[in-house]
Amino acid sequence: MGRQHWKKIWVGSAGNMVEWFDWFVYASFATYFAGAFFPSGNPTAQLMNTAGIFAVGFFMRPVGGWLLGRVGDRKGRKAALTLTVTLMSASAVLIAVAPTYGVAGYGGAFVLLVARLLQGLSVGGEYAASATYLTEASDPRRRGFASSFQYVSMTAGQIAGLGLLIVLQRTLSDHALHSYGWRIPFVVGALGAAVVFYLRRNMLETEVYEEDASHAGERGTLRALWRHRREAFLVVALTMGGTVAYYTYTTYLTKYLSNSAGLSKETATLVSFTALIVFACLQPLAGALSDRIGRRPLLITFAVGSTVLTVPIMTLLKHADGYWSALGLALLALVVVTGYTSINACVKAELFPTGVRALGVALPYAVANALFGGTAEYVALWFKKGGIESGFYWYVAACAAVSLVVYVTMRETKDLDLARVKAAEGAGDGSTESTVTTAS
Repeated sequence: MGRQHWKKIWVGSAGNMVEWFDWFVYASFATYFAGAFFPSGNPTAQLMNTAGIFAVGFFMRPVGGWLLGRVGDRKGRKAALTLTVTLMSASAVLIAVAPTYGVAGYGGAFVLLVARLLQGLSVGGEYAASATYLTEASDPRRRGFASSFQYVSMTAGQIAGLGLLIVLQRTLSDHALHSYGWRIPFVVGALGAAVVFYLRRNMLETEVYEEDASHAGERGTLRALWRHRREAFLVVALTMGGTVAYYTYTTYLTKYLSNSAGLSKETATLVSFTALIVFACLQPLAGALSDRIGRRPLLITFAVGSTVLTVPIMTLLKHADGYWSALGLALLALVVVTGYTSINACVKAELFPTGVRALGVALPYAVANALFGGTAEYVALWFKKGGIESGFYWYVAACAAVSLVVYVTMRETKDLDLARVKAAEGAGDGSTESTVTTAS
């Protein structure tokens, strides 16, 4: 892979990391600010309120996917990526200065809600813009490897958030963290977004996008996407199991270990931090493997493993009695999830032609995340509050089973030529014609 390809991947990934740092620190620090915006009472109820706002942010992602996906297809991947980081910076500032319940009543929760809606709008476009950019900017023979850096950077953002949490836990008192310390990561996120804005203003556009001049008037439109509705529905279905599993073992894991397994917040955070470092390192390895054996084998492995192992892993995690036992189980779960996370970005991008690729990835993926990823934590806490926490384990396994059916029946996309994926002329059934090239 040439130096120019690496430069594009680095710039795209760096911005993605800051975006997801801002997105995930909300979940990582929720146990500290949950009581700041809602009346005192049941800790689980407070977490459900903050988880509800977390989920609401996901419901803005389809809107962001549509708007920013359209920008990405009509104005370029660079324009969309610059806009997403601007929105994320604004939302981080809002959370950092939001007044507490004691100062403004539910006014603070309203500011928190507005900020999460902006974050949802931003991330709804960020995923597709970065997935499309990384896939198009890479060597065609190493698209799986290159696009895997999307989840490397996403996970790096979460690791940075958890790392900052660990530092604050060891430098501030518990009272200070609940009082003002939780605002610090949002200030850091806003500053980081400002730096990334500068980087993205100077990034290079992908050659695939610049060379594509077909159907300029319909770039990024819903009408153009409708011609690829089968691929859009495929994105929703193949995302379903992966996004539920991912959010279960990343954003929800820390709360689960402290709120259900009874581990201290510090131990639970350290488990997540360590597991995510290993998880990030696995992504390029799995992505490179997909360039050799194909995307479907990895997706099928994930779905089978998640369907069969979710219930026993979650059950054992609930009874984990220390750092090492919890870490071992978390790593097992994340190794399974790697089969999805390492390649899902390029698989989705490979399904669509250039003129609708950003929108084609963004909108259906955002819908799937709104329905399944964003609600995973809330559904888990709902089951817990109802006294049937194990029901959530079966829910995650069922979602993976649905995606398994899709993975088994979908076509292989590894050798598709991105520049020559096009809509079938006059096709009214959403079918596509793709030229397959053998990577030598």
